[in-house]
Amino acid sequence: MLNFTIRRILGMIPTLLLISVVCFTVIQMQPGSFVDQYLDDPRVTKETVANITRQLGLDQPLWVQYLTWMKGIVTQGDFGFSFASGRPVSSLIWERLGWTVFLALLTLLVSWAIAVPLGIYTALNRYSKRSAALNFFGYVSLATPDFLVALLLIALVLKWGGSNVGGLFSPQFIDAPWSAAKVLDLMNHLWIPMIAIGLEGVAGLMRQMRASMLDVTGQDYVRTARAKGLAERQVMWKHAVRNAVNPLISLAGLSLPSLISGTIIASIVLNLPTIGPFLYDSLLNKDQYVAMTLLLFSALLLLIGNLLSDLALAWADPRVRFE
Repeated sequence: MLNFTIRRILGMIPTLLLISVVCFTVIQMQPGSFVDQYLDDPRVTKETVANITRQLGLDQPLWVQYLTWMKGIVTQGDFGFSFASGRPVSSLIWERLGWTVFLALLTLLVSWAIAVPLGIYTALNRYSKRSAALNFFGYVSLATPDFLVALLLIALVLKWGGSNVGGLFSPQFIDAPWSAAKVLDLMNHLWIPMIAIGLEGVAGLMRQMRASMLDVTGQDYVRTARAKGLAERQVMWKHAVRNAVNPLISLAGLSLPSLISGTIIASIVLNLPTIGPFLYDSLLNKDQYVAMTLLLFSALLLLIGNLLSDLALAWADPRVRFE
Protein backbone atom coordinates (compact mmCIF):
# COMPACT_ATOMS: atom_id res chain seq x y z
CA MET A 1 0.00 0.00 0.00
CA LEU A 2 2.81 2.43 0.88
CA ASN A 3 4.64 1.76 -2.39
CA PHE A 4 1.43 2.28 -4.35
CA THR A 5 0.80 5.60 -2.59
CA ILE A 6 4.33 6.84 -3.25
CA ARG A 7 4.13 5.85 -6.93
CA ARG A 8 0.83 7.64 -7.35
CA ILE A 9 2.13 10.81 -5.69
CA LEU A 10 5.25 10.82 -7.85
CA GLY A 11 3.12 10.20 -10.92
CA MET A 12 1.08 13.31 -10.12
CA ILE A 13 4.09 15.58 -10.75
CA PRO A 14 4.45 15.08 -14.54
CA THR A 15 0.66 15.02 -14.82
CA LEU A 16 0.42 18.45 -13.17
CA LEU A 17 3.18 19.79 -15.44
CA LEU A 18 1.27 18.62 -18.49
CA ILE A 19 -1.96 20.09 -17.13
CA SER A 20 -0.20 23.43 -16.47
CA VAL A 21 0.83 23.56 -20.13
CA VAL A 22 -2.73 22.81 -21.20
CA CYS A 23 -4.14 25.47 -18.83
CA PHE A 24 -1.69 28.08 -20.08
CA THR A 25 -2.45 27.21 -23.72
CA VAL A 26 -6.21 27.36 -23.20
CA ILE A 27 -6.02 30.76 -21.50
CA GLN A 28 -3.77 32.14 -24.23
CA MET A 29 -6.16 30.90 -26.92
CA GLN A 30 -8.81 33.16 -25.45
CA PRO A 31 -9.26 36.16 -27.80
CA GLY A 32 -7.84 39.44 -26.54
CA SER A 33 -5.96 40.18 -23.35
CA PHE A 34 -6.34 42.11 -20.12
CA VAL A 35 -5.11 45.38 -21.66
CA ASP A 36 -7.82 45.37 -24.34
CA GLN A 37 -10.13 47.18 -21.93
CA TYR A 38 -7.84 50.22 -22.13
CA LEU A 39 -7.89 50.35 -25.92
CA ASP A 40 -11.51 51.52 -25.97
CA ASP A 41 -10.87 54.24 -23.39
CA PRO A 42 -10.09 57.55 -25.14
CA ARG A 43 -8.39 58.85 -21.99
CA VAL A 44 -5.69 56.16 -22.22
CA THR A 45 -2.97 56.74 -24.80
CA LYS A 46 -1.23 54.04 -26.80
CA GLU A 47 1.99 54.74 -24.91
CA THR A 48 0.20 54.06 -21.64
CA VAL A 49 -1.21 50.79 -22.99
CA ALA A 50 2.29 49.77 -24.12
CA ASN A 51 3.68 50.56 -20.65
CA ILE A 52 0.94 48.51 -18.96
CA THR A 53 1.60 45.61 -21.34
CA ARG A 54 5.30 45.74 -20.53
CA GLN A 55 4.70 45.98 -16.76
CA LEU A 56 2.41 42.94 -16.84
CA GLY A 57 4.94 40.99 -18.89
CA LEU A 58 2.49 40.45 -21.73
CA ASP A 59 5.01 41.68 -24.29
CA GLN A 60 7.19 38.61 -23.64
CA PRO A 61 6.94 35.48 -25.84
CA LEU A 62 4.43 32.92 -24.60
CA TRP A 63 7.08 30.38 -23.66
CA VAL A 64 8.86 33.01 -21.55
CA GLN A 65 5.62 33.88 -19.76
CA TYR A 66 4.97 30.21 -19.02
CA LEU A 67 8.49 29.49 -17.76
CA THR A 68 8.42 32.62 -15.59
CA TRP A 69 5.13 31.52 -14.05
CA MET A 70 6.33 27.97 -13.44
CA LYS A 71 9.66 29.16 -12.03
CA GLY A 72 7.83 31.27 -9.46
CA ILE A 73 5.65 28.32 -8.46
CA VAL A 74 8.50 25.80 -8.12
CA THR A 75 11.11 28.02 -6.46
CA GLN A 76 9.04 30.42 -4.37
CA GLY A 77 5.49 29.08 -4.31
CA ASP A 78 4.48 32.27 -6.12
CA PHE A 79 1.52 31.83 -8.48
CA GLY A 80 1.82 35.31 -9.90
CA PHE A 81 -0.35 38.35 -9.29
CA SER A 82 -3.80 39.45 -10.28
CA PHE A 83 -3.89 41.93 -13.14
CA ALA A 84 -7.13 43.43 -11.80
CA SER A 85 -6.12 44.04 -8.18
CA GLY A 86 -2.33 43.71 -8.22
CA ARG A 87 -2.46 41.34 -5.25
CA PRO A 88 -0.78 37.91 -5.15
CA VAL A 89 -2.95 35.14 -6.54
CA SER A 90 -2.27 32.88 -3.56
CA SER A 91 -3.69 35.40 -1.08
CA LEU A 92 -6.81 35.94 -3.19
CA ILE A 93 -7.46 32.21 -3.41
CA TRP A 94 -6.72 31.68 0.28
CA GLU A 95 -9.44 34.18 1.21
CA ARG A 96 -12.05 32.03 -0.54
CA LEU A 97 -10.57 28.59 0.00
CA GLY A 98 -11.84 28.09 3.54
CA TRP A 99 -15.52 28.60 2.74
CA THR A 100 -15.15 26.68 -0.51
CA VAL A 101 -13.74 23.60 1.21
CA PHE A 102 -16.28 23.92 4.04
CA LEU A 103 -19.26 23.99 1.67
CA ALA A 104 -17.81 21.27 -0.56
CA LEU A 105 -17.08 18.80 2.25
CA LEU A 106 -20.34 19.52 4.08
CA THR A 107 -22.34 19.06 0.88
CA LEU A 108 -20.46 15.84 0.11
CA LEU A 109 -21.04 14.36 3.56
CA VAL A 110 -24.73 15.29 3.67
CA SER A 111 -25.26 13.99 0.14
CA TRP A 112 -23.76 10.63 1.03
CA ALA A 113 -25.67 10.41 4.31
CA ILE A 114 -28.96 10.94 2.45
CA ALA A 115 -28.31 9.25 -0.90
CA VAL A 116 -26.89 5.91 0.27
CA PRO A 117 -29.85 4.97 2.53
CA LEU A 118 -32.32 6.12 -0.14
CA GLY A 119 -30.54 4.06 -2.77
CA ILE A 120 -30.64 0.98 -0.54
CA TYR A 121 -34.33 1.52 0.23
CA THR A 122 -35.36 1.98 -3.41
CA ALA A 123 -33.41 -1.13 -4.41
CA LEU A 124 -34.90 -3.36 -1.70
CA ASN A 125 -38.43 -1.99 -2.23
CA ARG A 126 -38.35 -1.33 -5.95
CA TYR A 127 -42.02 -2.16 -6.53
CA SER A 128 -43.44 0.01 -3.75
CA LYS A 129 -45.12 3.37 -4.29
CA ARG A 130 -42.61 5.15 -2.06
CA SER A 131 -39.74 3.77 -4.12
CA ALA A 132 -41.43 4.91 -7.32
CA ALA A 133 -41.93 8.38 -5.84
CA LEU A 134 -38.27 8.57 -4.77
CA ASN A 135 -37.11 7.45 -8.21
CA PHE A 136 -39.29 10.10 -9.84
CA PHE A 137 -37.83 12.69 -7.46
CA GLY A 138 -34.36 11.55 -8.47
CA TYR A 139 -35.09 11.97 -12.17
CA VAL A 140 -36.51 15.47 -11.63
CA SER A 141 -33.54 16.47 -9.45
CA LEU A 142 -31.04 15.30 -12.06
CA ALA A 143 -32.84 17.31 -14.75
CA THR A 144 -33.10 20.52 -12.72
CA PRO A 145 -30.12 22.92 -12.83
CA ASP A 146 -28.72 23.92 -9.45
CA PHE A 147 -29.09 27.64 -10.13
CA LEU A 148 -32.81 27.15 -10.89
CA VAL A 149 -33.25 25.34 -7.58
CA ALA A 150 -31.47 28.25 -5.87
CA LEU A 151 -33.78 30.79 -7.52
CA LEU A 152 -36.88 28.80 -6.56
CA LEU A 153 -35.75 28.51 -2.93
CA ILE A 154 -35.00 32.23 -2.77
CA ALA A 155 -38.44 33.01 -4.19
CA LEU A 156 -40.13 30.73 -1.66
CA VAL A 157 -38.24 32.23 1.28
CA LEU A 158 -39.08 35.78 0.21
CA LYS A 159 -42.72 34.84 -0.39
CA TRP A 160 -42.98 33.43 3.13
CA GLY A 161 -41.59 36.63 4.59
CA GLY A 162 -38.02 35.43 5.18
CA SER A 163 -34.90 37.47 4.54
CA ASN A 164 -32.05 34.99 5.01
CA VAL A 165 -31.22 34.69 1.32
CA GLY A 166 -27.94 35.37 -0.44
CA GLY A 167 -24.51 34.92 1.07
CA LEU A 168 -23.75 33.02 4.25
CA PHE A 169 -24.36 35.80 6.78
CA SER A 170 -26.64 38.74 7.33
CA PRO A 171 -24.96 42.14 6.81
CA GLN A 172 -24.51 42.76 10.54
CA PHE A 173 -22.65 39.47 11.01
CA ILE A 174 -20.24 39.57 8.04
CA ASP A 175 -17.34 41.21 9.89
CA ALA A 176 -18.56 40.46 13.42
CA PRO A 177 -16.58 38.09 15.68
CA TRP A 178 -17.82 34.54 16.07
CA SER A 179 -20.63 34.09 18.56
CA ALA A 180 -23.69 31.91 19.10
CA ALA A 181 -25.81 34.45 17.22
CA LYS A 182 -23.43 34.40 14.23
CA VAL A 183 -23.43 30.58 14.12
CA LEU A 184 -27.24 30.59 14.21
CA ASP A 185 -27.31 33.14 11.41
CA LEU A 186 -24.97 30.90 9.38
CA MET A 187 -27.31 27.95 9.89
CA ASN A 188 -30.27 30.04 8.73
CA HIS A 189 -28.43 30.91 5.50
CA LEU A 190 -26.67 27.59 4.93
CA TRP A 191 -29.63 25.36 4.12
CA ILE A 192 -30.39 27.07 0.79
CA PRO A 193 -26.93 26.49 -0.80
CA MET A 194 -26.85 23.00 0.72
CA ILE A 195 -30.07 22.03 -1.07
CA ALA A 196 -29.30 23.90 -4.29
CA ILE A 197 -25.77 22.49 -4.67
CA GLY A 198 -26.31 19.06 -3.16
CA LEU A 199 -29.69 18.09 -4.64
CA GLU A 200 -28.30 16.87 -7.95
CA GLY A 201 -25.54 14.98 -6.15
CA VAL A 202 -28.05 13.24 -3.87
CA ALA A 203 -30.14 12.18 -6.86
CA GLY A 204 -27.12 10.90 -8.78
CA LEU A 205 -25.67 8.98 -5.84
CA MET A 206 -29.09 7.50 -5.03
CA ARG A 207 -29.45 6.21 -8.59
CA GLN A 208 -25.90 4.80 -8.53
CA MET A 209 -26.48 3.08 -5.19
CA ARG A 210 -29.79 1.65 -6.34
CA ALA A 211 -28.30 0.22 -9.53
CA SER A 212 -25.33 -1.22 -7.64
CA MET A 213 -27.59 -2.82 -5.02
CA LEU A 214 -29.81 -4.38 -7.67
CA ASP A 215 -26.73 -5.86 -9.31
CA VAL A 216 -25.22 -7.15 -6.07
CA THR A 217 -28.38 -8.73 -4.61
CA GLY A 218 -28.51 -11.13 -7.54
CA GLN A 219 -24.96 -12.40 -7.08
CA ASP A 220 -24.17 -15.97 -6.02
CA TYR A 221 -22.50 -15.02 -2.74
CA VAL A 222 -25.66 -13.24 -1.57
CA ARG A 223 -27.81 -16.28 -2.39
CA THR A 224 -25.25 -18.48 -0.65
CA ALA A 225 -25.38 -16.30 2.46
CA ARG A 226 -29.15 -16.65 2.54
CA ALA A 227 -28.91 -20.41 1.99
CA LYS A 228 -26.55 -20.69 4.97
CA GLY A 229 -29.34 -19.33 7.16
CA LEU A 230 -27.89 -15.90 7.91
CA ALA A 231 -30.33 -13.24 9.00
CA GLU A 232 -31.57 -11.00 6.19
CA ARG A 233 -30.21 -7.90 7.93
CA GLN A 234 -26.75 -9.48 8.12
CA VAL A 235 -26.93 -10.57 4.48
CA MET A 236 -27.82 -7.07 3.33
CA TRP A 237 -25.33 -5.03 5.38
CA LYS A 238 -22.38 -7.42 5.57
CA HIS A 239 -22.50 -8.82 2.04
CA ALA A 240 -24.69 -6.73 -0.26
CA VAL A 241 -24.21 -3.14 0.92
CA ARG A 242 -20.52 -3.58 1.62
CA ASN A 243 -19.90 -4.59 -2.01
CA ALA A 244 -22.48 -2.28 -3.57
CA VAL A 245 -20.89 0.83 -2.08
CA ASN A 246 -17.53 0.22 -3.77
CA PRO A 247 -18.43 1.92 -7.10
CA LEU A 248 -19.57 4.99 -5.16
CA ILE A 249 -16.20 5.21 -3.42
CA SER A 250 -14.54 5.34 -6.82
CA LEU A 251 -16.82 8.20 -7.84
CA ALA A 252 -16.26 10.18 -4.65
CA GLY A 253 -12.90 11.52 -5.80
CA LEU A 254 -14.42 12.94 -8.98
CA SER A 255 -16.87 15.06 -6.98
CA LEU A 256 -14.25 17.26 -5.28
CA PRO A 257 -13.39 19.52 -8.23
CA SER A 258 -17.00 19.57 -9.42
CA LEU A 259 -18.21 20.87 -6.06
CA ILE A 260 -15.69 23.71 -6.27
CA SER A 261 -15.74 24.72 -9.93
CA GLY A 262 -18.90 23.00 -11.16
CA THR A 263 -21.37 25.18 -9.21
CA ILE A 264 -20.29 28.56 -10.53
CA ILE A 265 -23.73 29.80 -11.58
CA ALA A 266 -25.41 28.69 -8.34
CA SER A 267 -22.65 30.38 -6.32
CA ILE A 268 -23.15 33.61 -8.29
CA VAL A 269 -26.93 33.48 -7.78
CA LEU A 270 -26.53 32.85 -4.05
CA ASN A 271 -23.64 35.33 -3.66
CA LEU A 272 -21.40 32.73 -2.01
CA PRO A 273 -17.79 33.63 -1.09
CA THR A 274 -16.35 30.64 -2.95
CA ILE A 275 -13.79 30.07 -5.68
CA GLY A 276 -16.35 29.40 -8.44
CA PRO A 277 -17.45 33.03 -9.02
CA PHE A 278 -13.81 34.12 -8.67
CA LEU A 279 -12.86 31.82 -11.55
CA TYR A 280 -15.73 33.18 -13.64
CA ASP A 281 -14.66 36.79 -13.04
CA SER A 282 -11.03 36.00 -13.85
CA LEU A 283 -12.03 34.45 -17.18
CA LEU A 284 -14.19 37.45 -18.06
CA ASN A 285 -11.45 39.91 -17.12
CA LYS A 286 -8.76 37.81 -18.86
CA ASP A 287 -6.83 37.77 -15.58
CA GLN A 288 -4.58 34.98 -16.80
CA TYR A 289 -2.55 34.11 -13.69
CA VAL A 290 -5.68 33.83 -11.55
CA ALA A 291 -7.49 31.71 -14.13
CA MET A 292 -4.51 29.43 -14.74
CA THR A 293 -3.93 28.90 -11.03
CA LEU A 294 -7.58 28.06 -10.38
CA LEU A 295 -7.68 25.59 -13.27
CA LEU A 296 -4.46 24.00 -12.02
CA PHE A 297 -5.92 23.86 -8.51
CA SER A 298 -9.03 22.07 -9.80
CA ALA A 299 -6.83 19.54 -11.60
CA LEU A 300 -4.83 18.98 -8.40
CA LEU A 301 -8.05 18.35 -6.48
CA LEU A 302 -9.08 15.80 -9.11
CA LEU A 303 -5.76 13.95 -8.76
CA ILE A 304 -5.93 14.04 -4.96
CA GLY A 305 -9.56 12.89 -5.05
CA ASN A 306 -8.68 9.95 -7.27
CA LEU A 307 -5.81 8.99 -4.96
CA LEU A 308 -8.00 9.17 -1.86
CA SER A 309 -10.81 7.21 -3.51
CA ASP A 310 -8.37 4.48 -4.58
CA LEU A 311 -6.97 4.24 -1.05
CA ALA A 312 -10.46 4.19 0.44
CA LEU A 313 -11.54 1.50 -2.00
CA ALA A 314 -8.49 -0.60 -1.13
CA TRP A 315 -9.30 -0.21 2.56
CA ALA A 316 -12.97 -1.08 2.10
CA ASP A 317 -12.53 -4.02 -0.28
CA PRO A 318 -9.74 -6.53 0.50
CA ARG A 319 -9.94 -7.86 -3.07
CA VAL A 320 -8.42 -4.72 -4.52
CA ARG A 321 -5.78 -3.99 -1.90
CA PHE A 322 -2.42 -3.15 -3.35
CA GLU A 323 0.75 -4.89 -2.31
